[in-house]
Formats: sequence, structure tokens, C-alpha cells
Amino acid sequence: MDWFDMISEADTQIFSEAPFVYGNVVIQLLWRFVFNYAVVGSIIHFFYYPKSRRRDYYITFSLISISVFLLIILMGSINMKLGFALGIFAIFGIIRYRTEQVPIREMTYLFVIIAISVINALAIQLGLLEMLVANLLFILSIWAIENERWLKHVSCKLVLYDRIHLITPDKREELIADLQQRLGMEISKVEIGHVDFLRDSVYIKVYYESKNREINTVDMMTSLPKESE
Repeated sequence: MDWFDMISEADTQIFSEAPFVYGNVVIQLLWRFVFNYAVVGSIIHFFYYPKSRRRDYYITFSLISISVFLLIILMGSINMKLGFALGIFAIFGIIRYRTEQVPIREMTYLFVIIAISVINALAIQLGLLEMLVANLLFILSIWAIENERWLKHVSCKLVLYDRIHLITPDKREELIADLQQRLGMEISKVEIGHVDFLRDSVYIKVYYESKNREINTVDMMTSLPKESE
């Protein structure tokens, strides 16, 4: 056997012993990916989307889940310190979008989705039962919190109000009655904000029980966003 055959045989042996060619490793990666995406997809589709109806966040949450899961699970094959791995994970947790302010509900779901993806990627040392229980606890907790039978759906909106003579505490009932008539909704509470006596206007935060269970993303807007030149 010449030196070329010896090198070829050695290379073949090293390549065959490489972990990434083992079929069980690939299968484990695939079923964990499918399991993680099924859990995250169910949370997005059945809990988040029916109320928000935000297709942009639907896509964002799905892609972030895939990215975080693959990043964490592939980093598991590299010998690196846990602090560095958590530092990379923290980058995804503090994402700030430049186009608009991310609502608190979307930020909460973003953190939950990242947490589930990281748990499913790092749970390779755990058994199947432990991973199933952890994901089931996430789903049951979200279901209980989002269940409409437990909590009333109270919404709020900012109103630029012109009748500032009604903002005094002794005329609070008259203020609420006027707002209910002009807005056509049952108001439960109002909060007085910035008062402009020069323009006879005041910002009022109006709380009302909404019959529509969807989230209104423009409730808190006071002006249209400026168009970029």
C-alpha cells in the first residue's frame, strides 16, 4: 500500500467518524426543529394572532424562533463559555425596531418565543418528558392568561379634547357622559393628561370595555408618522 492509499484511508476513517455525518444526529436535529416550530407556531397562530392580526409580527416571531433555535443548537457543538452564548442570546432579547415602537404585548411574546427556542435547543441533556412538560407549561400558561373568560378586555385610547371646562373633579361625571356620547362607547375611567390653555385642548386617556377582542394598534397615536424624504 503506497502513501496515497494510506492518506486516503486515513481521511476516509476520520470523515466517517465525524459527528455530523451520523444519521441519528441529523434526525435529532430535525425532530427538535419540527417540535420547536410546532410549539412556537401554535402559540403565534392560536394565541397571539387572533387578537393582534399583525402579519408582520407573525412573520417576525416565526423567523426569530428559527434563527435562535438553530443558532443555539449549533453552538452546542462548539466549546465556548456559557456567558458568551448568553450574550449572543441577549442581543435578540433587546431588539429595537427603528420603524416603530414595539408594543409591550409584542415584546412579551418575542421574549417568550426566544425563551422557548433556547430551551428546546439547550434541552439536549434533558429527556423527552422534561422537554414536553416545559413546553406544555408555556402553552397552558399563555392559554390561561389569554382566556377571555378570566379577564375583561379593557382598551384605552388617547383623545384630544376641546371642552377643558369639564376636566375639573366636580364635573367628572359630566365629562364621562360627554365623551360617551361623542365616542359612542361605554367608558369606565378617564385620566387627564397634558392641558393646553392657549388652544383650549387637553389630552385624555379613555378606558373602555371593547366588544371587539382584537388589539387596536392605533389607539395611542396622537399624530400620523412623518414620511421619510
